[in-house]
Amino acid sequence: MVAAILLSALAMSVIVGARYLLASGGFALATHLRQPGLYRGLERQMGREVAWSLLSALIYGIPAGVVAWGWQARGWTRIYTHIGDCPLWWLPVSVLLYLFVHDTWFYWTHRWMHGPRLFRIAHAVHHASRPPTAWAAMSFHPWEALTGALVIPALVFLIPIHVGALGLVLTIMTVMGVSNHMGWEMFPRWLVRGPIGGWLITASHHQRHHDQYRCNYGLYFRLWDRLCGTDRGLGDFDGVKA
Repeated sequence: MVAAILLSALAMSVIVGARYLLASGGFALATHLRQPGLYRGLERQMGREVAWSLLSALIYGIPAGVVAWGWQARGWTRIYTHIGDCPLWWLPVSVLLYLFVHDTWFYWTHRWMHGPRLFRIAHAVHHASRPPTAWAAMSFHPWEALTGALVIPALVFLIPIHVGALGLVLTIMTVMGVSNHMGWEMFPRWLVRGPIGGWLITASHHQRHHDQYRCNYGLYFRLWDRLCGTDRGLGDFDGVKA
């Protein structure tokens, strides 16, 4: 049993690492094509971002591997595969619920990481990317990576979700994590500056966090930033101004 769990953890770490390389590499290529020269001179920084991110992938893969083994071998989780096991309306609700809980966890742990001691010990690794690039999405100190690695694996024991809906959650998590750091805004102005953009986080919003540190802590939604008075609007690049 122990060998099977370890093998599952290793396999998931490889999968998370490969997902990171494909996603960040794809957005880095898009940056090269759409914003040529944006990452010029940042080669050493990007190398550090990749190294920290692959270490984070190993950490993310361990609980994910335990969950995958428990789901397949013991039926421990509330992941289901038959579409009729829950009402159809639960599919979008479960996705939104997972994103909301993850966003809540991320907001508060992120603010916690900005305390002087934890910032110095751990979160400074992420903010060493000046400016962040598409490779920085998982560039975390191991202590910070551990806080991020636990929330989705914990949720699958508590909240029912179809395996396809879980895949969508993980895809959104990956795309938002990478695109929020790539240094330019890929979404159109009408969305970023419109009513939808007032509640969703894109690169323009997260860039201000990297510029000013003490604001814009969220991952997907601006709800907690707005409720807690930490929303400072949009950054200033690619024609998008606060």
